[in-house]
Amino acid sequence: MKSRIQSFVHAFAGLQAALKTQPNLRIHVVATLLAIGFSIYFELKTFQWLFVLSAVALVWIAELLNTAIEGLCDLYSTDFNPKIKFIKDVAAGAVLIAAMYALGVACFIFIPKITQLWTSI
Repeated sequence: MKSRIQSFVHAFAGLQAALKTQPNLRIHVVATLLAIGFSIYFELKTFQWLFVLSAVALVWIAELLNTAIEGLCDLYSTDFNPKIKFIKDVAAGAVLIAAMYALGVACFIFIPKITQLWTSI
């Protein structure tokens, strides 16, 4: 049981370290809070919550994996290496795809609700 608890301690330490060192993750915190705030305000249905939360999770997962991959590449070499550039670019591309998915979810769910709010004023 102690080793299971310790694995959670390590996971939270990793999140904390990433948040301290990665400016993009701090942006994701703001975006996550906005998404949750809008979701509560607009009283989303369960399936809409699932899309919002999956989009948020996907972006966080992609960004954390990208951070780990970049750290591993930098550990190997800080000199320019075209193969390392390729690896970092592909990892960053994964974050971009996740962010585009999240933006699409936000547009499909929140734009109609914001439009309805504006037209009712």
